[in-house]
Amino acid sequence: MSTIQPVIVTADHDVLVGFYTQLFGAKEIFRVPAKGPVFYLGLRIGDTDLGLVAKSDAGPGGTPRILLSIAVDDVDEALGRVEALGGSVRGGPTDMPWGQRVAHVQDPDGNPVNLTQPVPAG
Repeated sequence: MSTIQPVIVTADHDVLVGFYTQLFGAKEIFRVPAKGPVFYLGLRIGDTDLGLVAKSDAGPGGTPRILLSIAVDDVDEALGRVEALGGSVRGGPTDMPWGQRVAHVQDPDGNPVNLTQPVPAG
């Protein structure tokens, strides 16, 4: 069995924790070390784990360090909250021929994120 856990390298844990918590309801599940400045922070979004690793020279806007595709209940609703949480909208929402509604955004650290939901039948 294989498990894939996306991990984002960031210079600012607090900003990304706020973004993923407020937009997707992420919950902290693990941190290293348990006390003091955090090196690794584990978040759970739905049934998926997301890791954040501290690296002081991982400035925002650099080369993307990961791409996340995250299913949401309502792409349009989530897209409407992205900029207020420090992210940016790059495209969409668009109904794709493979049956998903997709919007392209960036989190506050410049990482690309796809917001997805199934296109309603009908």
